[in-house]
Amino acid sequence: MSEIVRDYYDEHALQEWFRLDDPYSRIEFISTLKIIKRYLPASGHICDIGSGPGRYSIELLKQGYQATLFELSGKELELAKSRIQEEGLQAEDYICEDARNLHVLKASIYDAALVLGPLYHVHNSEDRHSIIQETYRILKPGGVAIFSYINAWGVLKAGVSEFSESYKDIEQIYDLLHEIEVDENRGFTECYFSTPVDARSEVMRGGFEIVTYAGAEGFLAGMRTEVTRLYQENRTVYDNLLQAASETCDAAQYRDATEHLVIVAVKRHGD
Repeated sequence: MSEIVRDYYDEHALQEWFRLDDPYSRIEFISTLKIIKRYLPASGHICDIGSGPGRYSIELLKQGYQATLFELSGKELELAKSRIQEEGLQAEDYICEDARNLHVLKASIYDAALVLGPLYHVHNSEDRHSIIQETYRILKPGGVAIFSYINAWGVLKAGVSEFSESYKDIEQIYDLLHEIEVDENRGFTECYFSTPVDARSEVMRGGFEIVTYAGAEGFLAGMRTEVTRLYQENRTVYDNLLQAASETCDAAQYRDATEHLVIVAVKRHGD
């Protein structure tokens, strides 16, 4: 990741902590937690690569996992450590490092790994390939990895309500039908938007066997304004939609058109 990405997360560390409490982003959080609960081993050592301020690590620690946080932003890692201590929990380790430098970790020591952010920001395909390969290397045989990508098809849909003015240029629409790299002037920082086809191909190229994949926002993808309105005006309806969307986020009819793509993969035994 570039200094632009590091600086963005240093500056927005607290905002990133609260982001997943937003009524719309909470769909992503709850769906991802359900995927984690469904596919991670019942116990073990987890490496949270791109841990941010520790929202997922805290949930893992509460469930009795041993977690190492590996994060680019020193500010986010400091916040994660503070929040974990406030919860009376203890992580195995905190490593402030670029995800492209996973070689600093030993091989075959983790039962599972989360990669829920770094691939959003790596423009170079060989660097993404290296991150995936290194994730494979640090896992024990049979270990599970959960990768997240920003999905260009979901961004296209969300843009209708969130940044439709940009669609005055029709090329901005067609760009999002394919994988695309954007700078900090078009994205919230330097970003890489994949597609479900390209993302799955990258994960398999790294040696993994894909178990399943999901679209974190489910059938509520692209409906931020309406979801937020329901949260404010009718909490029962909102809660029901949140539950249903998170429980069906891996349904084939929804998962290819959400902003966040979540891929569950396994390191084969014997490797």
